[in-house]
Amino acid sequence: MANSIPEIPIPTTQTAALIENPGPDATVVVRDNLPVATPGPNEVLVKLEYSGVCGSEIRALNAWGVYNPIVGHEGVGTVVQAGKNKTATALLGQRVGIKWLYSACDETGSEGEVATASSSACSACRRGFANNCARQLNTGKQVPGTLQQYAVADARFVTTNIPSTLPSEIAAPLLCAGLTMMGAQAKVDAHVGSLPKNEDTWVVISGAGGGLGHLGVQLASSQKAGRYKVIAIDHGEAKRQQSLDAGAHFFIDYGQSDDEIEKKVKDLTGGEGAHAVIVVSGAQAAFRTAPRLVRNMGVLVTVGLPVADFMLPVSAALCSARSLTVTGVSVGTEEQMSELLQLAAAGKVTPAVEVRTLHEVHDVIEQLRTDSVTGRIVVKIPE
Repeated sequence: MANSIPEIPIPTTQTAALIENPGPDATVVVRDNLPVATPGPNEVLVKLEYSGVCGSEIRALNAWGVYNPIVGHEGVGTVVQAGKNKTATALLGQRVGIKWLYSACDETGSEGEVATASSSACSACRRGFANNCARQLNTGKQVPGTLQQYAVADARFVTTNIPSTLPSEIAAPLLCAGLTMMGAQAKVDAHVGSLPKNEDTWVVISGAGGGLGHLGVQLASSQKAGRYKVIAIDHGEAKRQQSLDAGAHFFIDYGQSDDEIEKKVKDLTGGEGAHAVIVVSGAQAAFRTAPRLVRNMGVLVTVGLPVADFMLPVSAALCSARSLTVTGVSVGTEEQMSELLQLAAAGKVTPAVEVRTLHEVHDVIEQLRTDSVTGRIVVKIPE
């Protein structure tokens, strides 16, 4: 019973990493005197154990949007306090995951009644895609993130089914990096699902050796959890090895001209190009190259987040003439989250994780900014 769990003493102050002066003079500082928040009616207070650091934190550092000073949205920890709500109190003592989606308009009421088509929920929520809610709030953006010791989360949107065999530092990057690539994979599956089973289906993943990319390779590759031939594009020996270890069938270094990259992709794919290109990299060059790598009737899936005013370099005429589909991904659904956690527990998807300390967050974000991170960095939160 939830009420049989003994109360855990909650401190009044805590340690957290904050972004100060977002923009050209931005820095990340660690302070140990921030107040610990109190959960509201539908909320829980989570004592965090680990938090991933996402490439999207660069947007907060560069002031490419308005973010909370405490970023982070890949947090794993234990619920130590709950607001006055059945959903919240039932989570006391449980290990949970805090994701980018803090809340959506597809809410459950205080007694558990689910939003229906006749409610005020938006059309995306009514279709089961709360991750695309028009009125969503996001962790590390509108509300404080997970680079702190104690974070408040909406009990209705935390992930509660993390397998006991999955270490928290491995589960953390699955909450955003992994879930985003599950969403991207679903887009590819929907687009090419009608192809003959005996025909090779080619997927290019641009930015394959990074935190999201190497998980996307595992999910897509027929050598791992997926069913596709994967061409990985990234730069450098470390990213090449990471991509191949993740299951890529071929690797192309982007330190070449667009013409050379296009020729190599087309040589590998019978002259037509890939059936799908997933652009994970936030580099503008990756978006410019992508339309040249996909075959007629192919799909371009955008994941990376360049500066906000960058426009996709795909003409309307090209899309029409070649019957191309262009789509984007903002994480995945909770159903996809559950599927991913089971794949990870079965050893079919494994994040390559490097654990760092909270005091190293500034250096970590700088590494992400210069694209020098292979795999995923996870921060151990001090006890």
